[in-house]
Amino acid sequence: MNVAWTAWSLLVLAVLISSSAIFLAGSNGSRAKVRNLLTIGAGLVSLGALILGLLAKSSDLPPAVPDVLIIAVSVLFAVSFGGPLTELIFHLAWRHDQRQDRQKTDPSPLRGGLWIGLLERTAIVATLWADWPEGIAVVLAVKGLGRFSELKNHQAAEQFILGTFASCLIAAGGYGLGVLLLR
Repeated sequence: MNVAWTAWSLLVLAVLISSSAIFLAGSNGSRAKVRNLLTIGAGLVSLGALILGLLAKSSDLPPAVPDVLIIAVSVLFAVSFGGPLTELIFHLAWRHDQRQDRQKTDPSPLRGGLWIGLLERTAIVATLWADWPEGIAVVLAVKGLGRFSELKNHQAAEQFILGTFASCLIAAGGYGLGVLLLR
């Protein structure tokens, strides 16, 4: 088994781990701890795929995986890993924010964030694979216009910014992993 195949397998594993973390989205207590551990685990597996992708890029071995599968898995990774990672970032931001008295049962100020995030990451990684990076500006403009009236609330604005940055970084990271594995 060559290095590129191993890196691709790790990326598939990261997709499966982060997809299972999506099912625990919005849960509290011990399920939230499991979700956070799954998210961190998927991140570590992704880091392993990145390192192996870099090694595969430097080797002279022929590619082991068809290009279309690498592209599909990189899109799935960006879409599936983004949700749990964004929730982990929200949790860390709210936990360390001393100014805010937020209860665990408080509803999110922005409704539909999970689905908007899935669509946002899909659109961003698709524009990158289509070699149209300007499309990211279009996606972010549509999202900003759609949420404009809700952003008067400071908590909603903070969640919007954190979620958008996390989604963009994960989408770009999924694309980057795919590019590395394509050689």
